[in-house]
Amino acid sequence: MKGTRDSRGSTVDGVLLLDKPQAISSNAALRTAQRLFGASKAGHTGTLDPLATGLLPVCFGEATKFSQVLLHAEKTYLARVLLGLTTSTGDLEGEVTGRAPVAADRSAVEAVLQHFIGEIMQIPPMYSAIKKDGQPLYKLARAGRAMPRTPRKVVVSNLSILGLSGPEIELLVTCSKGTYIRVLAEDIGRELGCGGCLSALRRTAVGRFTVDEGAVTLQQLEALTPQRRAALLLPSDTLVASLPRFDLDAEQVRRIMRGQALDEVAGLAPGLTRIYGPEREFLGLAEAMDRGRMVARRLRSQEIG
Repeated sequence: MKGTRDSRGSTVDGVLLLDKPQAISSNAALRTAQRLFGASKAGHTGTLDPLATGLLPVCFGEATKFSQVLLHAEKTYLARVLLGLTTSTGDLEGEVTGRAPVAADRSAVEAVLQHFIGEIMQIPPMYSAIKKDGQPLYKLARAGRAMPRTPRKVVVSNLSILGLSGPEIELLVTCSKGTYIRVLAEDIGRELGCGGCLSALRRTAVGRFTVDEGAVTLQQLEALTPQRRAALLLPSDTLVASLPRFDLDAEQVRRIMRGQALDEVAGLAPGLTRIYGPEREFLGLAEAMDRGRMVARRLRSQEIG
């Protein structure tokens, strides 16, 4: 088995549930965690803005091959929306662009929220990492250039009020990949006739992972010994635990690792599946096809016998 090794010679391969702090980018948090683990290869499963805190699953080594599964998973957030204030960025980090009186009560807010549940169209914000002609939109925005953006379809499966205090609403949001909570805050404020912006955001869940189940902060990581840090890593296959499992025998492993399709694989519905060898070792992802055929899609690095 090939692996990513740290300076002490131990394999760094797995998933860290990181509780990202406020005021740093997701990439900065990733690089700090990568340094602490001494990993040469690392990636995360979905960006959080510097304003936001919360769950940022970080993948090391072979686990990075399977991070796409979480990139496409539903996300859950606790969000605070400040009504009556609009900014250039859609959150409190931007310049104030407008103020308006707030007259909305709870029933008015609840009625407006219903407009944003289900499939909705969002226009990505200028202050985002989406690229236009090779340049991130946020760089163009900082240069004072506003570019047309194509609306995107996203899905909000849950949007409910947790609290309403003065002009600020606390919301619970569960949504699909690509949903901008800043844009949602702005759109809610616009529908209420007073404008609004995002005042706080915390991601509490990504797919099946939650921030309350073992997520650690960078400060906590700094205080741990290398051995205790390593004990926090979840195995790579936790990223794909929602997929069906199929166990291969030794001959099937040799064939699929050489890129050969397997025929007459019974008992699997068509679609992606996680596959394991005879020693219960995780091998990667394969796709079950019609008529019992299976082909490899994303495999861990293995020594082929």
